[in-house]
Amino acid sequence: MPVDATQPYDDQNIFAKILRGEIPSKPVYEDEFALAIPDINPQAPTHILVLPKGAYVSWDDFTDRASDAEIAGFVRAVGKVARSAGLVAPGYRLLANTGPHAHQTIGHLHVHIFAGRPLGPLLVDPATVDAMIARGDPIG
Repeated sequence: MPVDATQPYDDQNIFAKILRGEIPSKPVYEDEFALAIPDINPQAPTHILVLPKGAYVSWDDFTDRASDAEIAGFVRAVGKVARSAGLVAPGYRLLANTGPHAHQTIGHLHVHIFAGRPLGPLLVDPATVDAMIARGDPIG
Protein backbone atom coordinates (compact mmCIF):
# COMPACT_ATOMS: atom_id res chain seq x y z
CA MET A 1 0.00 0.00 0.00
CA PRO A 2 1.47 3.40 -0.94
CA VAL A 3 2.71 5.62 1.85
CA ASP A 4 1.61 9.23 2.22
CA ALA A 5 4.96 10.78 3.08
CA THR A 6 3.25 13.80 4.68
CA GLN A 7 1.75 11.70 7.50
CA PRO A 8 3.39 11.21 10.91
CA TYR A 9 5.86 8.40 11.46
CA ASP A 10 4.27 5.04 12.36
CA ASP A 11 6.55 3.22 14.80
CA GLN A 12 4.87 -0.10 13.91
CA ASN A 13 6.36 -0.22 10.39
CA ILE A 14 8.57 -3.21 9.58
CA PHE A 15 11.82 -1.21 9.56
CA ALA A 16 11.09 0.29 12.98
CA LYS A 17 10.57 -3.25 14.27
CA ILE A 18 13.84 -4.40 12.68
CA LEU A 19 15.71 -1.46 14.20
CA ARG A 20 14.27 -2.32 17.64
CA GLY A 21 15.29 -5.96 17.22
CA GLU A 22 11.69 -7.22 17.22
CA ILE A 23 12.18 -8.73 13.75
CA PRO A 24 15.49 -10.48 13.06
CA SER A 25 17.74 -9.23 10.30
CA LYS A 26 21.17 -9.99 8.88
CA PRO A 27 23.01 -6.67 8.97
CA VAL A 28 25.75 -6.11 6.42
CA TYR A 29 26.67 -2.80 8.11
CA GLU A 30 25.70 -0.94 11.25
CA ASP A 31 26.86 2.19 13.03
CA GLU A 32 25.23 4.83 15.24
CA PHE A 33 23.36 6.37 12.29
CA ALA A 34 22.39 3.49 9.99
CA LEU A 35 21.64 -0.18 9.55
CA ALA A 36 22.14 -1.92 6.19
CA ILE A 37 20.42 -5.21 5.38
CA PRO A 38 19.90 -7.30 2.25
CA ASP A 39 16.50 -6.76 0.62
CA ILE A 40 14.25 -9.81 1.12
CA ASN A 41 12.90 -9.40 -2.43
CA PRO A 42 16.01 -8.40 -4.42
CA GLN A 43 15.54 -6.62 -7.72
CA ALA A 44 19.21 -6.97 -8.72
CA PRO A 45 22.00 -9.43 -7.85
CA THR A 46 23.05 -6.99 -5.13
CA HIS A 47 20.15 -5.20 -3.43
CA ILE A 48 20.90 -3.68 -0.04
CA LEU A 49 18.65 -1.42 2.03
CA VAL A 50 20.22 1.28 4.19
CA LEU A 51 17.98 2.57 6.99
CA PRO A 52 18.61 5.59 9.17
CA LYS A 53 18.23 4.76 12.83
CA GLY A 54 15.99 7.75 13.45
CA ALA A 55 12.21 7.81 12.96
CA TYR A 56 11.87 9.42 9.51
CA VAL A 57 9.05 8.72 7.06
CA SER A 58 10.85 9.79 3.88
CA TRP A 59 13.81 11.63 2.39
CA ASP A 60 11.82 14.84 2.70
CA ASP A 61 11.09 14.22 6.38
CA PHE A 62 14.73 13.26 7.03
CA THR A 63 16.24 16.32 5.37
CA ASP A 64 13.75 18.56 7.14
CA ARG A 65 14.05 17.18 10.70
CA ALA A 66 17.31 15.24 11.09
CA SER A 67 20.35 16.86 12.64
CA ASP A 68 23.35 17.70 10.50
CA ALA A 69 25.22 14.86 12.22
CA GLU A 70 22.45 12.35 11.37
CA ILE A 71 22.34 13.45 7.74
CA ALA A 72 26.10 13.32 7.31
CA GLY A 73 26.35 10.02 9.18
CA PHE A 74 23.62 8.40 7.12
CA VAL A 75 24.96 9.58 3.77
CA ARG A 76 28.45 8.41 4.74
CA ALA A 77 27.02 5.03 5.80
CA VAL A 78 25.45 4.56 2.35
CA GLY A 79 28.86 5.19 0.78
CA LYS A 80 30.61 2.84 3.21
CA VAL A 81 28.15 0.06 2.39
CA ALA A 82 28.69 0.48 -1.36
CA ARG A 83 32.49 0.58 -0.99
CA SER A 84 32.64 -2.41 1.35
CA ALA A 85 30.50 -4.43 -1.09
CA GLY A 86 32.96 -3.62 -3.91
CA LEU A 87 30.36 -1.76 -5.95
CA VAL A 88 32.21 1.43 -6.87
CA ALA A 89 34.22 0.19 -9.87
CA PRO A 90 31.41 -1.66 -11.68
CA GLY A 91 28.82 0.91 -10.56
CA TYR A 92 25.63 0.97 -8.57
CA ARG A 93 22.33 2.83 -8.30
CA LEU A 94 20.78 4.52 -5.27
CA LEU A 95 17.03 4.91 -4.93
CA ALA A 96 14.88 6.45 -2.21
CA ASN A 97 11.13 6.42 -2.87
CA THR A 98 9.04 9.22 -1.39
CA GLY A 99 5.25 9.14 -1.48
CA PRO A 100 2.66 7.30 -3.55
CA HIS A 101 3.81 8.43 -7.01
CA ALA A 102 7.23 6.94 -6.26
CA HIS A 103 5.63 3.72 -4.93
CA GLN A 104 6.91 4.17 -1.38
CA THR A 105 5.44 1.21 0.50
CA ILE A 106 7.14 1.42 3.91
CA GLY A 107 6.87 4.55 6.04
CA HIS A 108 10.52 4.59 7.12
CA LEU A 109 13.16 6.24 4.96
CA HIS A 110 15.45 3.72 3.30
CA VAL A 111 17.89 3.88 0.44
CA HIS A 112 18.08 0.97 -1.98
CA ILE A 113 21.53 0.11 -3.35
CA PHE A 114 21.23 -1.86 -6.61
CA ALA A 115 24.21 -3.45 -8.36
CA GLY A 116 25.64 -6.63 -9.80
CA ARG A 117 24.55 -6.23 -13.43
CA PRO A 118 23.88 -3.46 -15.94
CA LEU A 119 20.75 -1.79 -14.62
CA GLY A 120 19.29 -0.28 -17.76
CA PRO A 121 17.43 3.02 -17.98
CA LEU A 122 16.44 4.78 -14.79
CA LEU A 123 12.78 5.19 -15.65
CA VAL A 124 10.45 3.06 -17.73
CA ASP A 125 7.42 4.24 -19.64
CA PRO A 126 4.16 4.59 -17.67
CA ALA A 127 2.44 1.75 -19.56
CA THR A 128 5.14 -0.68 -18.42
CA VAL A 129 4.78 0.49 -14.81
CA ASP A 130 0.98 0.15 -15.01
CA ALA A 131 1.35 -3.41 -16.38
CA MET A 132 3.77 -4.29 -13.58
CA ILE A 133 1.35 -2.98 -10.97
CA ALA A 134 -1.55 -4.87 -12.56
CA ARG A 135 0.47 -8.10 -12.41
CA GLY A 136 1.47 -7.44 -8.81
CA ASP A 137 5.18 -7.19 -9.67
CA PRO A 138 7.32 -5.52 -7.00
CA ILE A 139 8.39 -2.01 -7.93
CA GLY A 140 11.28 -0.35 -6.10
